[in-house]
Amino acid sequence: MTIFFNSLYIVFVFYITYAHSMKKNLNWPLEAASSSEATQRWSHPASNICLDFHGDPITAGLAVFSDGNHHMALEASLQSFRHQNPEVVDIFYATTPPSVIVNLLTNGQIVLGNLTLSRLPNIFISPKGIMDKLKAEGYVDSHQAFMQSRGNVLLVRKDNPKNIQGIEDLLRDEVRLFISNPKTEKASYDVYEETLLALAEEQNLDQSAFKTLLSDQCPRLVVGERIHHREAPQCLYDDNADVALIYYHLALRYTRIFPDIFDIIPLGGTKEEPQFSKNNVTTDYHIGVVGNGSKWGESFFDYMFSDVVTQLYAEHGLQRP
Repeated sequence: MTIFFNSLYIVFVFYITYAHSMKKNLNWPLEAASSSEATQRWSHPASNICLDFHGDPITAGLAVFSDGNHHMALEASLQSFRHQNPEVVDIFYATTPPSVIVNLLTNGQIVLGNLTLSRLPNIFISPKGIMDKLKAEGYVDSHQAFMQSRGNVLLVRKDNPKNIQGIEDLLRDEVRLFISNPKTEKASYDVYEETLLALAEEQNLDQSAFKTLLSDQCPRLVVGERIHHREAPQCLYDDNADVALIYYHLALRYTRIFPDIFDIIPLGGTKEEPQFSKNNVTTDYHIGVVGNGSKWGESFFDYMFSDVVTQLYAEHGLQRP
């Protein structure tokens, strides 16, 4: 009998631990240019899952590599383009930090777990500095800014247990801040750092205190590894941080797909109508055709400057430059 109850206890503990681990993974929705509802999805949120490579690299007539921060608006634009051009069949697209897709472009392949991917892009999208390097190396002949972020906000859990209302609360001893990695995601980190320091000066707060907060020595700073547009909400969900400084359009996405989990703290204005001062730093997103663009590259490049895409990006919290 003792052996039975001990075994039952072990099974119970395993079940509770397993259920808890499952609960602690955000259930991201399907993201793709075409519907894959009829196709089996085989993944586990703690193991075999790939969130930032979308579509079929074999059948796709168009391949787009983009930084991931505006992935939700890009997805909508790709769906619209495919709807108007069904003969493209599918669109394969990547939405990782720039360093990942740059390495994939220059090296010709990437290893995802045990899967090797060798599909190269017809279109590349990234901030200006990245695109300037690709132009200098001959991967694109030219590039052009097509979209811009509106600014940055604070993301918190829905109940906001630390009652965070602005950047001044980031200096409180009990508040843990998540921010993107300054090495693996330098483009976004620089935007967040510049915003935090500029707003501190604007609000007559101690800039040196914020510099200390962002230093390697601060135990309250939680730094992402390499994919902050996935890591930031997961980190808050896991209660490993209390707040994240993040692009408004990313925070808007999280509150839409996980409305019971996350909330936005604006750095000006209200949650419904945030206001962004000149010190809330923005990012311009540039687009360029890789090589000759194959059959669909030039058409998609032109489409990204259309009124349809303007509206789609606006719905996701971005704007034309």
